[in-house]
Amino acid sequence: MEIRILQKPTGNNQAWIIDDIKKIAVVTGISKEETDYATQAFNAEQTLVTLNRYKGFVFVILLKSKKTAWQTAEVCRKAGASLEAICNKHKLPEIMITNASALANAALLVAEGAALANYQFLKYRTEAKKLTHSLQRISFTKDSATVKEASQLQITIDAIYKARTLVNEPLNFLSAEQLSREIVLMGKEAGFKVTVLNKARIEKEKMGGLLSVNRGSIQPPTFTIMEYVPKKALNKKPIVLIGKGIVYDTGGLSLKPTPNSMDKMKSDMSGAAVVSAAMYAIAKMQLPLHVIALVPATDNRPGEEAYVPGDVITMYSGATVEVLNTDAEGRMVLADALHWAKRYKPELVMDFATLTGAAAAAVGEHGIVCMGTATEEVKEAFAESGFRQYERLVEMPMWDEYGDQIKSDVADIKNIGGPTGGAITAGKFLEHFTEYPWMHFDIAGVSFFNAKKGYIPSGGTGYGIRMLLDFMAHYGKA
Repeated sequence: MEIRILQKPTGNNQAWIIDDIKKIAVVTGISKEETDYATQAFNAEQTLVTLNRYKGFVFVILLKSKKTAWQTAEVCRKAGASLEAICNKHKLPEIMITNASALANAALLVAEGAALANYQFLKYRTEAKKLTHSLQRISFTKDSATVKEASQLQITIDAIYKARTLVNEPLNFLSAEQLSREIVLMGKEAGFKVTVLNKARIEKEKMGGLLSVNRGSIQPPTFTIMEYVPKKALNKKPIVLIGKGIVYDTGGLSLKPTPNSMDKMKSDMSGAAVVSAAMYAIAKMQLPLHVIALVPATDNRPGEEAYVPGDVITMYSGATVEVLNTDAEGRMVLADALHWAKRYKPELVMDFATLTGAAAAAVGEHGIVCMGTATEEVKEAFAESGFRQYERLVEMPMWDEYGDQIKSDVADIKNIGGPTGGAITAGKFLEHFTEYPWMHFDIAGVSFFNAKKGYIPSGGTGYGIRMLLDFMAHYGKA
């Protein structure tokens, strides 16, 4: 998807955004008959009117404000998704968007929704050419968006497309080693450093959590380190991102059921996709932040050497963990990465993971469960970013009693905490390996959709990237 600025309206297919029916008169070349038709449609509660001029189409979007700015922004994105569907229905290759409303960024928001909705994963479809969407370009008039805004939207869309594709790739392509190779390619394209630790190095480092999960696999694990260092960083100490990279999860010996569970577990590396795509965007946008990202990666299988319930694992930190469920593997690999992060003396650490079914059960597909030890100021900034991007956050408490649920009789802690509060006890497990300001984002409910929803396609969603980039763009700014 190409996003660009043009000096003046061009092409035969245009979309106009208005916030008052009377403003329809500003639409270039609109006739009295078209004005009457559109006015009648808007009075009948339609919000998107199509005018077929035979040589091209004119779309008029009536923007209706909601109670809050973030709700109004989401109306624009959804309007963009509707516009994208109509453009592809009529085989249009390009649409130019002009903003005639009072909302300054309306054109950008509509374009964002259209571009996000236009994503496809057709790599394995034999009729890919026939199925490919016609819409390839979105343009703005110079009064509707700046070059910088269009460029940053382009980068964001590209990053989300990359994340979605990573999540959609099956295990027979995207092994842990292939995931690291894909991240290396992103680093070369965007301009950040990538270092990949192989199994021998991981064994030398004694990353017990990652190695234990990998024991049942015939494929080796990887530990990928990304780093972006701008010339003048706002942060004196690095910000560290960590993404769960379980490229496939059977549950191990604690085997998952297949329907509506294991059949979607190629998406268990969505956290890795989020942080690597975010690094791509951060470097491409040249944000003034020193950022490091870590991805511990493996698949989790019930192979002959697989770790078993009852095992006691010595983690990278030296702490011991009693394994009671081999399907609670994400926290095992994340724990090693969280301990690795200590060497950087970080200003803030964030992890993204499809960690628990409990998080999905708590808030469904409407938001991200989060918790952590960061300051209230940081948490408020995250919440604001979540609302602005409509990737909303629900903070869970981290009371000591939840920590009591993961105490073990034979080891320092155990890897599950019982039948209640599962998302929180998983967070308390991770907290055990942190000694710095930290936030945990459980994206289990939002990382993979079974059906298209507005501008979010079926399959990998890239959910959380826009929220994270918004937070990073505002970081350190009063």
